[in-house]
Amino acid sequence: MYPTIRDRKIRMAVVGCGRISKNHFGSIERHAGEIELAAVCDIDPATLEQHKERYRVPGYARLEDMLNNERLDLVALCTPSGLHAEQAIVAARHGVHVMTEKPMATRWQDGVRMVKACDEAGVRLFVVKQNRRNTTLQLLKRAVQEKRFGRIHLVHINVFWTRPQSYYDQAKWRGTWEFDGGAFMNQASHYVDLLDWLIGPVEKVQAMVSTTRDIEVEDTGVLNVKWRNGALGSMSVTMLTYPKNLEGSITILGEKGTVRVGGVAVNEIQIWDFAEPRDYDAQIQAASYETTSVYGFGHPLYYKNVIDVLRGEAEPETDGREGLKSLEVLIAAYLSARDGTMVSLPLEY
Repeated sequence: MYPTIRDRKIRMAVVGCGRISKNHFGSIERHAGEIELAAVCDIDPATLEQHKERYRVPGYARLEDMLNNERLDLVALCTPSGLHAEQAIVAARHGVHVMTEKPMATRWQDGVRMVKACDEAGVRLFVVKQNRRNTTLQLLKRAVQEKRFGRIHLVHINVFWTRPQSYYDQAKWRGTWEFDGGAFMNQASHYVDLLDWLIGPVEKVQAMVSTTRDIEVEDTGVLNVKWRNGALGSMSVTMLTYPKNLEGSITILGEKGTVRVGGVAVNEIQIWDFAEPRDYDAQIQAASYETTSVYGFGHPLYYKNVIDVLRGEAEPETDGREGLKSLEVLIAAYLSARDGTMVSLPLEY
């Protein structure tokens, strides 16, 4: 049993005040009645000072110092992905719940260590998968759960975005194997998540990748997938699209249904065609939305679930074990690309 926080605000800190942290600060403000921002942590002195002043909270350069000095319930890890594992383990040892941005780690064993550390400490591990909360994908998930497609034959995902060299040059950790991962692991991580979350357990994968930018990792890749339910699929990812982000889409072809959710970030239902209609089909047009960000608008909704879990009123939508599912597919894809082989799952028994 996890202890619940009932009669007060949840005291929270944000670790890493870079690009994605804006979504977390915005979500905390949206849930100000339930969450209190208690501290911030960043290794860059100017960034730290800026956020201390803006939010009027203590700031720390070292996570350990913050955990020792502040009474915290939850930390949000918005740091480079390769740091998540050690930071999550340190927080767990201090009895603090952990929310980590995607991907939860850049190595399979690091992800496993995170789950074990939080289990042993009796704290929650949440992995942010905010795209699952998009209205478009919620409707698609419902259609799959209700078996409206019948047998699913083929699934295809496109992520055609652009990340110029200047993006990778923003920080030394970007584009590295240890701290970042490539187009599949970083930028397209939420789309890899759809493979298991929507369709089911993956049986095997086969991948090829290439690199054009001046980085260690891939900026372009293709992935073939076979699911245990017999469905086949593929995924095409590139960060080289000219001149701007073009598409983030998923297409599902089944014996009784065809759906394509497209737009720049699965924000537009373009095809919704089933043999048997349902009452919620009328919501399709309203579900599509305009987005200026590939992050979508799911962070506040994700935070709502985290709050409810810590209050003892809900189960986590994406905990550490759920996060391991997409990490396992990612690592299998990289092993396949490296060795030129087909890789079967699970990676270990």
